[in-house]
Amino acid sequence: MINEKEYLDILLEYAFKTEGTDIHLCTGSKPLIRIGGKLAEFPGVDRILPNILDPIIDALLDVNQKGRLERNKVLDFSFSKPGIGRFRANIYSQRGSYALAIRRLPFEVPEIGNLSLPKSVVSFVEKSRGLFLVTGPTGSGKSTTLAALINEINKRFSYHIITIEDPIEYLHKHEKSLVTQREIGSDAESFAQALRSALREDPDVIMVGEMRDPETISIALTAAETGHLVFSTLHTVGAAKSIDRIIDAFPPSQHNQIKTQLATVLEGVVTQQLIPRIDRTGLVAAHEVMVANPAIRNLIREGKHYQINSIMQTGQASGMQLMEAELAELVKKGTIDKERVMLHANDPQLFLQFLNRR
Repeated sequence: MINEKEYLDILLEYAFKTEGTDIHLCTGSKPLIRIGGKLAEFPGVDRILPNILDPIIDALLDVNQKGRLERNKVLDFSFSKPGIGRFRANIYSQRGSYALAIRRLPFEVPEIGNLSLPKSVVSFVEKSRGLFLVTGPTGSGKSTTLAALINEINKRFSYHIITIEDPIEYLHKHEKSLVTQREIGSDAESFAQALRSALREDPDVIMVGEMRDPETISIALTAAETGHLVFSTLHTVGAAKSIDRIIDAFPPSQHNQIKTQLATVLEGVVTQQLIPRIDRTGLVAAHEVMVANPAIRNLIREGKHYQINSIMQTGQASGMQLMEAELAELVKKGTIDKERVMLHANDPQLFLQFLNRR
């Protein structure tokens, strides 16, 4: 009789063998795995019964995590399986029972040269202060890009780097820098509390896993304003929408102040999406890059965010690029499918214009 530990280990080992990215476990359904962007059933595995899933969840959590799950009905955490790998997980309640979503994480922190990031994005690690945002939908590789940028700083500079995550995904070794990592729930109560504390811990670089609320955003802006290099993420698509999201997090009476502050500290925004390759060998990343030059800063200050894309379209010399231009190049190279791209482009007509350019 297979026990819950063996059951989960079989699924996790299969995910690594097939390079699956996500595992979904839900009572009454067969376990599912996402490979190359598509969900499929695990071969030869029966549907999940409560007597399988409940013990799996119980074995993964400590007493503190069990208490948080009982209170909130949802829990983010990470865990390692010796000899298999490291994983990020989310437990959530549905129809009166718990379900589990697991994301596979590499043991090694990704090297920046292996991610095909634009040079203008890599150059942000050389900044000594300011705010840099990585944005995109869930599952677009934001955490991987952030980890690679932090890893590059770690190897090149003698800094104190603080990461604040929910949960910790990549484990950084101390190289040239001292890297201290704090996890929400076990090391701190909230992003805002951890970030406020970080400012008293002599940091050079702060990585905030996500700017979720006005208090966290406000402290992050202040940190960047007072001489720290701050990296964070937003679930937005495009630089203009990211700026809107930050400003709209505050009441109208504070908008002018936030616009001025953001115009001063923002250094750049990269938006990324992961799109299935046409040959079905995996996913390819497409990037949009905004570099905060004087023209961009002026548009932010004046609230004319709708004009930012026009500046980006003519800002290639500064390292800027629009998502539509990147998608068009990938289609021309035969890497991705035009019809699928039409689902990912923010502006399908602009994408077609770039695609038809010689």
